[in-house]
Amino acid sequence: MERVVITGMGLVSPLGNSVEQFWSRLVAGQSGISPITSFDTTHLKTKIAGVVRDFDPEARFGRKEARRMDRFSQFALAAAEEAWEHSGLQLSKIDRERLGVYVGSGVGGIQTLMEQGDLLRERGPERISPTLIPMLISNMASALISIKLGALGPALSPVTACSIGNTAIGEAFRLIRYGGADVIVAGGTEAAITEISLASFGNATALSTRCDEPGKASRPFDTSRDGFVISEGAGIVILESLSHALHRNAVIYGEVTGYGASSDAYHMVATHPEGIGAYQAMKLALNEAGIKPGDVDVISAHATSTVVGDRSETMAIKKLFGEEAYRVPVTANKSMTGHALGAAGGLEAIALLQSLQKGIIPPTINLEEADELCDLDYVPNVARAASLNIGISNSFGFGGHNAVIVLRKYEEE
Repeated sequence: MERVVITGMGLVSPLGNSVEQFWSRLVAGQSGISPITSFDTTHLKTKIAGVVRDFDPEARFGRKEARRMDRFSQFALAAAEEAWEHSGLQLSKIDRERLGVYVGSGVGGIQTLMEQGDLLRERGPERISPTLIPMLISNMASALISIKLGALGPALSPVTACSIGNTAIGEAFRLIRYGGADVIVAGGTEAAITEISLASFGNATALSTRCDEPGKASRPFDTSRDGFVISEGAGIVILESLSHALHRNAVIYGEVTGYGASSDAYHMVATHPEGIGAYQAMKLALNEAGIKPGDVDVISAHATSTVVGDRSETMAIKKLFGEEAYRVPVTANKSMTGHALGAAGGLEAIALLQSLQKGIIPPTINLEEADELCDLDYVPNVARAASLNIGISNSFGFGGHNAVIVLRKYEEE
């Protein structure tokens, strides 16, 4: 079996549109949550989000190409371009039949759908764009990256709600590990900050309404948390077989060593209150990596800032790690980024890779008074230097989809 390494990273996020800027702000404990200004929020319960700023698709792709892509595809393509450049790969020197793309989106082109729906009602069916469906379908992010690179290998768009990024990375890891590809562009993307999304999540009482303090609204594990903050972006990594990476003398940023997936089989939106699925996914990931809970140096939690979700994830960690649960630090990136839904796993994988490389754990900000049932070490409010070798990243999604990956600092055999 092949070892699978990461040789490139790229992202678009509320904390910046490059890995360097994202990481700098994350370690500094800066929030990317701000008031929504792209549409009228007067009648909405929540008026804040993790909005991507300073992103000009027309300047990046040209006006004609940008207008044929929904925002979620624009994010994905931009992040993939950064990751590809970062990797140093050259299309002329690789087998494009063994180059794949595994990039998913939970919602797809919801912004385009809403705009075209308004147009249909106002001006009739003859005004609807013939590119509506290609812009809407969630596989288009993967397709556009494949087209851009001329990747002739498998191009898939996993849809596992908020666990998409980890599902994509994990499934790509498996394909490379068993010899099915040399290189795969993997991750997730999302652009679902729309009126209808906020209205639906708001009516489900899932979103924070701390609108007067945007930077303090996302507060995982804190006793005063009142829901998650929706955000957007894309997180993409380049996975490569170790033999392929070594052959071209690539810079290696980390290694994927395990992947676990499970289902809660419980509820359409609520996580299992005892964290059964989360426990199972973590257990499977550690087993595939051939490690014990005591070998893990840091956990990147899913931690969306909901009462049931934070408690059940804490419970799952305690069940699997036992007494080690109180030793291993747990960090919650969503305290700063908000919840980017299908993009969250990709963004958090990049953050974990940076942690392992640089020996720094980003903080869980806004943790002022921990929920009594959330009593682990969540690295509150200030980043922490630490000796790190192995980390796990948790992602859990609506419908009970759970996906966990194990990342390791790269070491030569």
